[in-house]
Amino acid sequence: MPSLRQSTADNDRADRSRGLLRRGAPALLSAATLVVGGLIAAVPAGAAPAPAAPPASPAASGTAAVPTHRLCAQPTKPGVMACNSVARTDVKQSLSLAPHAAPSGFGPSDLQSAYKLPKTGGSGQTVAIVDAYDDPNAEKDLATYRKQYGLPECTTANGCFKKVDQSGGTKYPKADAGWAGEISLDVDMVSAACPSCHILLVEANSANMPDLGAAVNRAVTMGAKYVSNSYGGGEDSTDAASDTQYFKHPGVAITVSSGDSGYGVEYPAASQYVTAVGGTSLKKDSSSRGWSESVWGSSAGGNGAGSGCSQYDAKPAWQKDTGCAKRTVADVASVADPATGLAVYDSYQATGWNVYGGTSASSPFIAGVYALAGAPGSGDTPASYPYSHASALNDVTSGANGSCSPSYLCTAGKGYDGPTGLGTPNGTAAFTK
Repeated sequence: MPSLRQSTADNDRADRSRGLLRRGAPALLSAATLVVGGLIAAVPAGAAPAPAAPPASPAASGTAAVPTHRLCAQPTKPGVMACNSVARTDVKQSLSLAPHAAPSGFGPSDLQSAYKLPKTGGSGQTVAIVDAYDDPNAEKDLATYRKQYGLPECTTANGCFKKVDQSGGTKYPKADAGWAGEISLDVDMVSAACPSCHILLVEANSANMPDLGAAVNRAVTMGAKYVSNSYGGGEDSTDAASDTQYFKHPGVAITVSSGDSGYGVEYPAASQYVTAVGGTSLKKDSSSRGWSESVWGSSAGGNGAGSGCSQYDAKPAWQKDTGCAKRTVADVASVADPATGLAVYDSYQATGWNVYGGTSASSPFIAGVYALAGAPGSGDTPASYPYSHASALNDVTSGANGSCSPSYLCTAGKGYDGPTGLGTPNGTAAFTK
C-alpha cells in the first residue's frame, strides 16, 4: 500500500495534469519523484558554496547549467498555478550536517552582503507567504534554518510565525511534497532578507487561482503589508478580473515570481498591481561590490527567469518602456539561478538541506526587502517605487533568457530590461516611496 504522502502527491499530480502549458515549458513530474544524484557535500562553515559539476554547454546567462528538477508539475489548464522553484539534483541532500559544516548554497550573510541589506530592521513587520497545500513541517524546518545561521527564533510561541488556512483558521489543506519544498524556500528567503520580520504563512486549498487569490486577500485582511506569491500559470482573458479581485490592495507590497521557463509571461506576475520579480545568476568576484550578476538565462533544460510583454494586462503608468504596449515583466530581480542557488531546509521530503533556485526564491526575498524599507504609503501601489529610484539598484547588463523582438524584453542591457527589470537591490532605498 502506498504511503499517505505518496498518495497525496499522486492525486495532486493527477489534478494538475489535466490542465495550459506555460509557454515553452515541458510537463514534468512532481517533486515527490525526485531522484537525487551527484556528490556535492556540505562545506566547512564560512566557505563558499560548493561548485556544481560543469555541464556540456553553458546557459545563455554565462553560468554553467546544472541538473535540476521542478518541485511542482506544470499546469495544463487555465487558472491552475505551479510553484516556481527548482531543486539541484547534483547536490547530496542530508537531514543533518557534520560538526562545523555549513550547507551548500548561499545563506543569509551572503545575500545581505550581495545586496547591501542591514542585518537588523523590519522589527514588527509581517511578511505573508501565499502557497497552495500544506507543509506539515513548515515551522520545524524554519527553526532548523534559522538556528543554523544564528537568526532569531521565529515560532508560533513567540508570536513571530503563524500558519493559517485560506479562511484564517487551522483547517489546513492536504499536504503536498512539491509545495512543501516551495514553502520551505519561501520562509527561508524571507528570513534571509529580514531576520526580524514576522512571517505569516497562508495555505490555499488548491493551486487554482480563486483559492490562491482568496489566500492573498486573507493575508491582507490579517494585516500583512508585504505578500509574496511564488507561483504562476499561463495568461488568459480572466486576468483583468483577477487583478481587481485579488491583487488590487493599495498600501500593500505584493511580489510575484516572473517564472522559471525562460522568455514568456506568466500570471499573476503580469498583474499591474504587483511587483514582478525576475531572476539572476549571482557570483562572488573581486569588484568593489564583491559580487556580479547576470540574467538567469535559458539552458538546455529550458530553465530561466520569465519576462516579456503581457497579452492582457494594462501597462501601469510608471512603466515607460516603449516596446510593449501592455504590462512588461519584470520590475526588479534577485538571485534565482540554481547554479548559484540558495541553501534551504526541507524535511517533508525527508531530504533536509537542499540547494534550491527559481524565481520562487526572488519573490519572497524582495518582499523581505520591502519590509526592511518600511511600510508603504496607504494609497500607494508599491510596485511603482523602484521606478522612482532606479539609480538605487544594481543594473544588470549581461545575459538573456531567450530570443525575442524587441530584444530588451529577453536580453539584459543598460537600464530597464525584461528579465531583471530595473535591477537588483543595492540597499533598501529603491523600495521606499
